[in-house]
Amino acid sequence: MNNKLFVGNLSFQTTENELHDAFAAHGTVMEANLMVDRMTGRPRGFGFVTMSSPEEAQKAIDALNGAQLGGRAITVNIARPREERPGGGGGGGRGPRREYSGGGGGGRRERY
Repeated sequence: MNNKLFVGNLSFQTTENELHDAFAAHGTVMEANLMVDRMTGRPRGFGFVTMSSPEEAQKAIDALNGAQLGGRAITVNIARPREERPGGGGGGGRGPRREYSGGGGGGRRERY
């Protein structure tokens, strides 16, 4: 069993210190991180807590899953490994990149 926990449904006002303190009551917290949006810097409503052992992680899950933190019922479970995602941005599924130049005119084309 892993000792890294996913914590979801967090209030956007919850701080890393509050997250740490909530879990510290159930064992030794090695690390507590809140995820923030890269563009805006705002909290995303979830985070990760690493406990010192799998037994402490299970104890924290049993005690805190569904418990209130910051006025919300939080979700606590074992963190799953991050899934590999294809690189690059969305391209609309068009295949190889093509360069387009110029623009289409509106009306009729004259033949010469």
